[in-house]
Amino acid sequence: MRRREREITDQNQIQEILDTCSYLHLGLVDDGMPYVVPLNYGITKDETDGHYVLYLHGANEGRKLDIIRKNPNCCFTMERNVAPFEGRMACQYGMIYECIMGFGTITIVEDVTEKINSLKILMKTQTGRDDFEFDERMVSIVTVMRIDVKELTAKQRPLPGSSHNEK
Repeated sequence: MRRREREITDQNQIQEILDTCSYLHLGLVDDGMPYVVPLNYGITKDETDGHYVLYLHGANEGRKLDIIRKNPNCCFTMERNVAPFEGRMACQYGMIYECIMGFGTITIVEDVTEKINSLKILMKTQTGRDDFEFDERMVSIVTVMRIDVKELTAKQRPLPGSSHNEK
């Protein structure tokens, strides 16, 4: 990260961003060409070592799945509190934001129990509710993908002159 003064290192603030973004941009590589798609997600931590796990869902066929089967490496970004601000000169205009960028390995979830649990996690992240029920038939019509996050960074740009102002 080039602008270290913008880095977010507080784990509670990072978790809050992860919990409150609505979607992420999933980045894949298709035969050397980038492919990026916005998706809803669910977030949890792995019980064995505590790394972040993101769950995604989609159709049972399509370009995204074809790419993942060829190359499971991925990246993702998500952002919140994005808004433009003005300045006196063109170079003083900008955007405020909080964002996450991560890298990991994406796998297609085949186990029915894990698919059910992952869809519950996704719905909890998206709605705040944990009262959704899924059965084997329901999960058979979607593909669930799991990202095991290997690297994650967070960054913010506050409004110039605010209490979180850059140095």
